[in-house]
Amino acid sequence: MTEQGGERGRGAKAPFGLAEVSGPSMVPTLHHGDQLLVHYGAPLRAGDVAVLRHPLQQDLLIVKRLVERRAGGWWVLGDNRAAEAVDSRAFGPVPEDLVLGRVRARYRGIRPGRQRSVGVVLSWLASAVRPVLADRSVSRRLRAR
Repeated sequence: MTEQGGERGRGAKAPFGLAEVSGPSMVPTLHHGDQLLVHYGAPLRAGDVAVLRHPLQQDLLIVKRLVERRAGGWWVLGDNRAAEAVDSRAFGPVPEDLVLGRVRARYRGIRPGRQRSVGVVLSWLASAVRPVLADRSVSRRLRAR
């Protein structure tokens, strides 16, 4: 994931920023190359998609779904469980101060090589910008297992 607009975090002057997704860990919610509108310092709840610093490599930003608060911070998981486990299954809970912000929306550009017919462009316009909604059932599913 790359962040645009410089260093941000809780208490920063600019409450919104952009980030870009790299990798498949959040498919089908987010895809490689999606642009994200991140609300820094937003209130966080279980089910939200958030941008955070990797707890073991803090210069690396990752995007994950917040599952639940535990001792030591947030338990986070990717939506694509088939992808390599670069989430709390590998590094445990993420401390609160490493969770930078909540993802509010994603922008998906037209994929390279796609035909630019009227139908493709209209389809893209209808789906290019979407809010990234919280999955409130995610923490209940985790406890039910």
